[in-house]
Amino acid sequence: MTLDPDSFRAVLGRFATGVTILTARDGSARDHGMTVSAFCAVSLDPPLVLACVDHAASMHELLLTVDRVGISILASGQEALSRRFAEPESDPFRGLGHARGDSGVVLFDDALAHLECLVRDRHPAGDHTIFVCEVERAVTRQDRPLLYYRGGYAQLER
Repeated sequence: MTLDPDSFRAVLGRFATGVTILTARDGSARDHGMTVSAFCAVSLDPPLVLACVDHAASMHELLLTVDRVGISILASGQEALSRRFAEPESDPFRGLGHARGDSGVVLFDDALAHLECLVRDRHPAGDHTIFVCEVERAVTRQDRPLLYYRGGYAQLER
């Protein structure tokens, strides 16, 4: 039995995920960023996370070459930020509040958490690449997370 892509997408849509923006700098010190919901923890010791990136994503080739990335875990009020980095835009960083991490990567203001990571491994997996990253620095703040569920944004009510 073969599972068709639309059915598989419908099943996966039932899994609520957090929303992140992954950032990196190229060799010319130009910032790049993309929305990533395929993100999770891998290990506590050493502290590892992973992000899965489609081969067709605009940042895919860059991520094959950079050593460091930033990850901003988005808070409930940052849906517009997520949408902005989910679509191609000539200068998506323009006018946005952010700081630079110790490694120079962009970390967005008001995010629920920030991680600065060293890219340790890259594994091809179907039409995506799995990027395994060691967390070198992490900070959190209190807020509710932005979630993605069944093809749309959602918020956690507690």
